[in-house]
Amino acid sequence: MLTSPILESLPWLEHGFGTRQAPLSQDGMASLKQIHSSLSLVADRREGCVGEGDALVTGEAGITVSIRTADCLPILLADPVGRAVAAIHAGWRGTHAHIVTETIGRMRSEFGSVAANLVAAIGPGIGPCCYEVGEDVARLFGMERAGRLDLASENVSQLIEAGVPLDQIGVSGRCTFCDPVQFYSWRRDHDRAGRMISFIGVLHTRKNTKSAGTRETSRPALSDFQIRRRAPASRRSFLRLRRPAGYDPLFLGTGCNKASRAQRPAASG
Repeated sequence: MLTSPILESLPWLEHGFGTRQAPLSQDGMASLKQIHSSLSLVADRREGCVGEGDALVTGEAGITVSIRTADCLPILLADPVGRAVAAIHAGWRGTHAHIVTETIGRMRSEFGSVAANLVAAIGPGIGPCCYEVGEDVARLFGMERAGRLDLASENVSQLIEAGVPLDQIGVSGRCTFCDPVQFYSWRRDHDRAGRMISFIGVLHTRKNTKSAGTRETSRPALSDFQIRRRAPASRRSFLRLRRPAGYDPLFLGTGCNKASRAQRPAASG
């Protein structure tokens, strides 16, 4: 299971990004009928489908919100002050519709969350090394012609525009298309592709409310994600995934598996 240090530093929540090697079930989690939209819903139950949409939010202890992906981006948000969380499914349609901005707005209206206090973790998704789109989709993102779309950069930009500081945004940088061992990819595998579950939940709420703007804990560097290996607590270890030297946080390409390039489907939306 892949985890993010920025969220690991918050002891009041649990989270994870499933992989092909660590399949997760949505049993015991709130879920959605995902429709590639900008709709965010408040989780009103601990288990089962809340409704149609692509983001779930909660501030209730004991509720875990989850989404399913296989190339689209899983994005997890947390409010350390109000102790609220969100799980977002962001493909090109949701990204174009500013689903992260809409979800932050829902967290503000429901829980009083302030964007400047939020932390965000963007999990594995198809990278700009592999995500070729047609001209119709490319133009939606300001590109002049068909080309490669960087979904993660688009969502980082939207988070910043919404008021989330760059140093409070963690990015995996792992491309699902490039790595068939670790990840499912709809573009690579089509109907044979499975889905990976990403989740976040509030373990316990705050006993003594802090003043707005107070940060709960110092945060680790946001450059790395971690793979948590399932093992007894005494033997649990982490494999850290370092980003390369000179890595630009707004460019997530980590290199493409050369063998995969020949199998890449034609540009499409």
